[in-house]
Amino acid sequence: MAGHLDPRLETKLAALERKSQDLAAELAAPETLADASRYRSASKAFAELKPVADKFEEYRKAESDLEGARGLLEEAADADLREMASEEVKTLEARLSALEEELKILLVPTDPADAKNVVLEIRAGTGGDEATLFAAEIFRMYSRFAETMGWKVRTTDLSESAVGGVKEAIALIEGDRVYSRLKFESGVHRVQRVPATESQGRIHTSAVTVAVLPEADEVEVKIDEKDLRVDTFCSSGPGGQSVNTTYSAVRITHLPTNTVVQCQDEKSWHKNKARAMQVLRSRLYDLERRKRHEEIASKRRGMIGSGDRSEKIRTYNFPQNRVTDHRISLTLHTLDDVMNGELGPILDALAAQDQSERLREEVQA
Repeated sequence: MAGHLDPRLETKLAALERKSQDLAAELAAPETLADASRYRSASKAFAELKPVADKFEEYRKAESDLEGARGLLEEAADADLREMASEEVKTLEARLSALEEELKILLVPTDPADAKNVVLEIRAGTGGDEATLFAAEIFRMYSRFAETMGWKVRTTDLSESAVGGVKEAIALIEGDRVYSRLKFESGVHRVQRVPATESQGRIHTSAVTVAVLPEADEVEVKIDEKDLRVDTFCSSGPGGQSVNTTYSAVRITHLPTNTVVQCQDEKSWHKNKARAMQVLRSRLYDLERRKRHEEIASKRRGMIGSGDRSEKIRTYNFPQNRVTDHRISLTLHTLDDVMNGELGPILDALAAQDQSERLREEVQA
């Protein structure tokens, strides 16, 4: 029988199908029905495997139908029958390809954080004033992308430079599956261009660091009040200009990890504290996720990389109107569009490569 699936993938799917059948039998067994805990465990495992087993069964039926259609095409003497069989072969071949892609998606484990909102942190790195100007542009780039996605962006902290750039920007982005789209953006973003202040016309290189943290709720991250130091201060604008004269801005230090967050976007002290706690929970959640995934990450640096903030992930070359993502060797000559928030092609390519890498690992497991 002619098949489309990689033999290793087919072996993996067959094993999962057998496991699904075993679980179905276990669920029907009297001893399982009599044990509530065992029944819940088996039901959960069966529910996770059933979509894969059903899709694999659908694939094999389509594969069998294709073999029959090809046989009919070879043997039929009647022209009309041959034409009908030829159309059937084309339809089934397309169906098999689609089913194969669906099976691959079902096999890749989902990241439970994919559905979460994110805390976006952008900081100017090397490059002085030029780095702060680029940080402002990067923040605007993500804000515009969020707008096209129908997401909401709420700035929690913004520190501006004297030249109108951004030293640091922290924002909460809320919407549908935000983390799944932005999770590969953490790292160093490098810009190459002639600064507006450069009289000699020389190209300078500056850098900005981006961190994308999945938002954590109170259930996921428990914070003991005794581990916090909460300071208040007056909110200020660029150059030290006072935004208001009340002590409404909040700085929170998590003493065990020495993690510091602050929020001065709201006029209310209580709202600023609530926003700061959101950011703090997300940072602590991210720290814990990084610890748990470190062993996996050390084995799988792959094309996507670790997402480490010290890792150079992308270069924006203005003279050449070029954007290069170094992790997947992707180069686009549409820099203007990218800076205007058209990140779809880059994010899609990163997600596809990640899925391919994770599928390969899943098949080999």
